[in-house]
Amino acid sequence: MNPPRILRRSEIVRRQLAGINRLMGVLLPDNRFYREKYRRAGVSIPPVFNDLDEFSSALPFTTKQELAADQHRHPPYGSNLTFELSRYTRFHQTSATSGDPIRWLDTSESWSWMLDNWEIIFRNAGVADGARIYFAFSFGPFLGFWTAFEAATRMGCLAIPGGGLSSLARLRMILDNEVAVLCCTPTYAIRLGELAREEALDLSAGRVRAIIVAGEPGGSIPAIYRHIERLWPGARVYDHHGMTEVGPVSYEDPETRGTLRIIETAYYPEIIDPQSGMPVAPGTVGELVLTTLGRSGSPLIRYRTGDLVKQKLIDSADHAVNQELALEGGILGRTDDMISVRGVNLYPGMIDEIVRTLHEVAEYQVEIFSRRGMEEMRLRIEPVPACPDPRQLQQGLEKALRASLALRVPVELADPGTLPRFEMKAKRWIRR
Repeated sequence: MNPPRILRRSEIVRRQLAGINRLMGVLLPDNRFYREKYRRAGVSIPPVFNDLDEFSSALPFTTKQELAADQHRHPPYGSNLTFELSRYTRFHQTSATSGDPIRWLDTSESWSWMLDNWEIIFRNAGVADGARIYFAFSFGPFLGFWTAFEAATRMGCLAIPGGGLSSLARLRMILDNEVAVLCCTPTYAIRLGELAREEALDLSAGRVRAIIVAGEPGGSIPAIYRHIERLWPGARVYDHHGMTEVGPVSYEDPETRGTLRIIETAYYPEIIDPQSGMPVAPGTVGELVLTTLGRSGSPLIRYRTGDLVKQKLIDSADHAVNQELALEGGILGRTDDMISVRGVNLYPGMIDEIVRTLHEVAEYQVEIFSRRGMEEMRLRIEPVPACPDPRQLQQGLEKALRASLALRVPVELADPGTLPRFEMKAKRWIRR
């Protein structure tokens, strides 16, 4: 397989601007959602945008709340459809991490565009044509790895579905079929690795060499990807992220671990301050905003994803300055998950990184509650069965949290097997 071609920044910008103008020309005549949205906002769309700054200045953001409200007004699929309903061949819906699920339809052309993006992700993870890829995924209406599965078949890979099976059955399929690539969430990669230990299955005897993870922060966090790689000897973890609404968005930089790159030939990304909506400086945490350049059947223009990211500062002498936008630490968390505890802003990825440095924690849960009008948090941890001293583990985690966050966070012990396990997105943060 040929390595991905590196594009100069000027070429990326040229393609993005051409993609935006092409998209606007397709959707404005017939897409009722955006036509009415811009009319209500008093926005006059020029025939052609001359540069990206003009585009960002002229058009308002699109929000998930708008999309949900539109589907309530125009059930079942809303009005963000550029073509006649008969053109659409794919149905998916969001995982409803927060709020009601949003239904999403795709034409065959938009679907093919998403498969193109997944081929980029596979190539950058070193996946060879003909590789055996296992998808430890439920294959429900959530977009998840559906596009990855079909992109794999289009590349000539052997795509093996793992829906509807127990974790032990999946492990045995992975070993029996000499799988080279595993696709799942970071949490589930850990769960499978720990189960293999419990069942005395030797993963070092298997053929898995790449584990592509998505669905939650973790794949770009050193403590987590190193933990996964210890459980899966010989395998390397590759992070990726995407959303049902926008499709597969990023891939892990093959040369710089813990860094995601936006596929900028497919998206126009912006990073803004979640409060003001203004662009943030590189190196500052902000919210990722995306415009889908090739999903014209159900497009999103300046969509506020809710994902917290930080643009990586790159030395101008580095050739990577000509590549796509780099996100340091991957997806750090979500704007609706971030909390402030005694003046310290916290999000799930920060806690996950600290907890996963302690390998004797099998699973954990974060409880958020109010005390005297202020938000507080505590952790419940479940030690692995072989943990020699759970009390020492508890005290060690309290000390690690205090050292990293400058906060005293209580840690409680949970009985073995009492905390939930997750196949898809982990829901560890509980608000009381």
